[in-house]
Amino acid sequence: MARVKALPFEIRQYLLITGNYWAFTVTDGALRMLVVLHFHQLGYSPLEVAMLFLFYEAFGVITNLVGGWLGARLGLNRTMNLGLALQIVALAMLMVPSSALSVAWVMAAQALSGIAKDLNKMSAKSAVKVLVPAESASASSTLYRWVAILTGSKNALKGAGFFLGGLLLTLIGFRGAVIVMAVMLLAVLVLSLVRLKADLGRAKRKPKFSEIFSKSRAINVLSAARLCLFASRDVWFVVALPVFLYDQHGWSHWTVGGLLAIWVIGYGGVQTQAPRLTSLMAGSQRRTTVFWALALAGLPALLAVLPLAQVGWLVVGLLLFGVLFAINSSWHSYLIVHYARAEGASMDVGFYYMANAMGRLLGTLLSGWLYQSQGLSACLWVSAALVLASALMALALPGDGEPESAAADDEARPA
Repeated sequence: MARVKALPFEIRQYLLITGNYWAFTVTDGALRMLVVLHFHQLGYSPLEVAMLFLFYEAFGVITNLVGGWLGARLGLNRTMNLGLALQIVALAMLMVPSSALSVAWVMAAQALSGIAKDLNKMSAKSAVKVLVPAESASASSTLYRWVAILTGSKNALKGAGFFLGGLLLTLIGFRGAVIVMAVMLLAVLVLSLVRLKADLGRAKRKPKFSEIFSKSRAINVLSAARLCLFASRDVWFVVALPVFLYDQHGWSHWTVGGLLAIWVIGYGGVQTQAPRLTSLMAGSQRRTTVFWALALAGLPALLAVLPLAQVGWLVVGLLLFGVLFAINSSWHSYLIVHYARAEGASMDVGFYYMANAMGRLLGTLLSGWLYQSQGLSACLWVSAALVLASALMALALPGDGEPESAAADDEARPA
């Protein structure tokens, strides 16, 4: 504790935000796996399972837009704590007896969980922009490292949440697992209320609600590329892959959860090393973005033509996809924080993660519908097309010598 107290204030706040984000992420990953496996076991079709996440993703779109505005007006500490509280309420809604878990009730609980998750994530990512000293000579590289560590460690723990969800479902059942997670989050919320700095990231000027839509070309282009990127992952990862392994290969709940956990943990580990990996290819930010997207695009197409009956090919391809997707995701996460204005960063970050949520929503719905109607190969072909679209959109990012940040765009625009 003495060593922690001796750290600079910004580092201590960063550690608290990261710990808060970690705890939330474990429950978020576990809850997703619980819902997919439990309701598929109850007889829900893949499309019906996907529909359970409809409100989760749809409300995430709204939350990121409104949440960024709220963060700028109220402070990121308040939006982060609100996210924790809403997740506890969502978990409490799922503690009812199994007979009361109707589709409408679960969708409502998932809606609250989606709001909670995106409030928490938007707050954590925006806080990093606030805490990194802008005047530092190495501010850009420091920002990239901090974002990569936050994002990578979060995804590693989300993978642990997948495994935890499958394991808890096997050991103590759906209701018991939900109770355990709610108690854990309640303890984290109390700590956060006591220790997290008040007014973190609150803008000096109260932004208008009409300002929630970004006016920066760089942020708009990056947001569109992010939408396609995340839709390309979720179109086969969210519903199609777990159900395929469970139905076609007879994998157990904890085995499916274990594989996805290993994937996301490894994915998070690669994200923390993304600053080193992207530095291997010198070039502009636009060139780097396009290069890594194109490197990813061919992999799902290759998997689609391989014999999926041989599950080994699928597992190897899944791991390779995770490595390349992690690099793309971490690089995008850095770019949005880099492009965001210093004053009111949460609004730019919120707009960007609104597009991220739209990509997840599109991917989730396509995952259930395509798998049910066409099978896993169709999901993989659509994934490849979406990554290619992301690469093409990235060609419109600012080049060398062009304005990069939202602030620069605002300054360049005539009054």
